[in-house]
Amino acid sequence: MQCSWKLVILLGLASIAIQYTAIRTLTSKAFQLCQLPSPQNCSLGAQETDTPGGCDDYPYFSVNATRKTHILLLATTRSGSSFVGQLLNQHQEVFYLFEPLYHVQNTLMPCLSHSRPPADRRVMLGASRDLLRSLFDCDLYFLESYMKPMPTNHTTDKLFRRGASRALCQQPVCDAFSPADINVEEGDCVKKCGALNTTLATEACREKRFVAIKVVRVAEIGDLRALVEDPRLNIKVIQLVRDPRGIMSSRIETFRDIYRLWRIWRATGRRPYNLDLTPLTVLCKDFFSSVSTGLSHPYWLKGKYMLVRYEDMAKKPLQKTKEIFDFLGLSVDKNVEDWIQANTQGSNEPSVKHKYGTLRDSAATAESWRLSLSYDMVEYTQTVCHKVLQQLGYKAARSEGELKNMSLTLVQDKTFVPFL
Repeated sequence: MQCSWKLVILLGLASIAIQYTAIRTLTSKAFQLCQLPSPQNCSLGAQETDTPGGCDDYPYFSVNATRKTHILLLATTRSGSSFVGQLLNQHQEVFYLFEPLYHVQNTLMPCLSHSRPPADRRVMLGASRDLLRSLFDCDLYFLESYMKPMPTNHTTDKLFRRGASRALCQQPVCDAFSPADINVEEGDCVKKCGALNTTLATEACREKRFVAIKVVRVAEIGDLRALVEDPRLNIKVIQLVRDPRGIMSSRIETFRDIYRLWRIWRATGRRPYNLDLTPLTVLCKDFFSSVSTGLSHPYWLKGKYMLVRYEDMAKKPLQKTKEIFDFLGLSVDKNVEDWIQANTQGSNEPSVKHKYGTLRDSAATAESWRLSLSYDMVEYTQTVCHKVLQQLGYKAARSEGELKNMSLTLVQDKTFVPFL
């Protein structure tokens, strides 16, 4: 894809405009804290009143008394994020988007020099944060700037994984399905709903109490601090982690061209001399850094952070879902319970027809990577990733026999309490 420098300039100007607006907003009268005769009327939980000096005279408080909850599912590829994202997607009060940052990456990557990784990273992060802020505010028009080709009259058929969002397959966005149709296949949605009207999608977003976005293209939670601290948002972060050995095994099977040399290593027992080990080292470095930040309980994450292991979700899906939903302020309704039942009792075989598939025997899948990787691959991964394995409670396999003995789990019992 060729890069349009005009587009880059326009996106840069848009980013500056958003930041300028944020600064002006934060310094405006509406965001001044409780300069009132009756400060007790100005708590975030206060209701609007008709009395002089009540919260209705101060827009910040009246808006936030009933403001949305913004859910950020932070993960990496092949970590079980599609499964957890779909749990959120089943709830009637949630407007869910599947990895909208795909469009940022797809648009900006050809425009970056790739000779200055730190600078490239800052550009990507800046654009990603601005887009997430706009989407949490139900401004889907901002997403159009990153879509190829640009939507015409706010209509497009190029939204990445549109069919993964129930809200985009129901009224007012689409008339083909009703809220009662809880098992709409993604392909059916795309086929029957036709092109997406972003104006209608924006309306659908504004009708929901929760906006949830899945992100696998942001490496560390610290990169999102400015977004989390934005007082216009009410963000809660679910950081999903998985055993790096399981992630690598899944990537090798799913992204077969990219991980061709890894498959040769597994098949022959000999590591190719030109094997790129960067995916593994970066994965574990980013995991360790991000989890260390979250578990250190910085003040800016108070009440906004929960760490979840994929293995715990797979073994006790309903229990962990209730814990997550309780943290988010959501109830586990019948739609969610039915979806869990239908999508955790499937085949033990990994999905090969669809790399984002969720139907499987989740408990059996959690450690199935042990039967797929050779011991030398596992041993090397354990050496590179020993710090994060220990941090997250994953045990090392000390021999080929221990690795293949599925009666012995490599996942320690470990509790990660939400930072409240």
